[in-house]
Amino acid sequence: MEFNVNYLVRRLSQSLFLLAGVSVLSFVFLELAPGDFFEEMRLNPQIPAETVSSLKHAYSLDQPLPVRYWRWLESVARGEFGFSFAYGSPVAPLIRIRALNTLVLTGTCTALSWAIAVPLGVFSAHRRGSTLDRVCELGTSTILATPDLLLALGLLFLALRTGWFPMGGMSSAVREHYGHWTEAKDASWHLFLPVVALVLSSLPVILKHVRATMLDVLASPYIRAAELQGIRPARVLFRHALPACVNPLISLFSLSLASLLSASLLIEVVMSWPGLGPLLLEAILARDVYVVIGVVMLSTLALVCGCLLGDLLLYAADPRIRHEGAA
Repeated sequence: MEFNVNYLVRRLSQSLFLLAGVSVLSFVFLELAPGDFFEEMRLNPQIPAETVSSLKHAYSLDQPLPVRYWRWLESVARGEFGFSFAYGSPVAPLIRIRALNTLVLTGTCTALSWAIAVPLGVFSAHRRGSTLDRVCELGTSTILATPDLLLALGLLFLALRTGWFPMGGMSSAVREHYGHWTEAKDASWHLFLPVVALVLSSLPVILKHVRATMLDVLASPYIRAAELQGIRPARVLFRHALPACVNPLISLFSLSLASLLSASLLIEVVMSWPGLGPLLLEAILARDVYVVIGVVMLSTLALVCGCLLGDLLLYAADPRIRHEGAA
């Protein structure tokens, strides 16, 4: 397969343009929002107004928006991504640890969701109208009609009533005498409920798309011809039908990464998982603008990387896209 460099350059240029647009809009919207981090200090009579003004000047909050944006770009070039008012440190180290925790959660959920949805969707489409198909349809419709918040609260209620699972966090409070294996099991046990909540929120959509795509492919003439030739059903499904579903499933995969990340922010807040979700909520409530912008930009970068990965996979899987890219 010959790789077209122009195709990659065009996709990267579009991604950089999107990131630049999101950064500008983030600054504009936060500028339009009322108040700032030091606004509450004005309500404290023990803090002089001159102190508040000097703090705003020290953090450049009294400068025009273009000046603040340019200084933020300079901090991005230094790898700092701005300065957190609440934590008194650059934003990048704060986000890095939380982003790794979110990556563990979303990566595990992505792998589990697709590992369950693909074979289940294939067999459900193959046995259309069977008991398995009806159960899958009923289950996915019920979960889709249930809000993600209600699913998370239901799992927390189960943990509270049974005591089988931890109520939140990423590890137990006492870990001084834990070995590496025990620490891994403890972290996995804390990860269980957030993973279940995220899998339940993402699995129905993926399963329905896999089933619908397989139904279209199974109705194709070449699949019917393969069945009439006496080829085993499993071979027809996974060697002939499933490869024909690659293009729409790759597109769905890239979009599912973005939707899973947005859903994980809510699950992390509800289940006290130390990821980007609680950090973003705290920053919004405290008006810690550069932390908010850092989390938004990191989320946008994850979306861009997911779409770029999907484009590259489509480029590798479909010769028609390679021909269009070369043209």
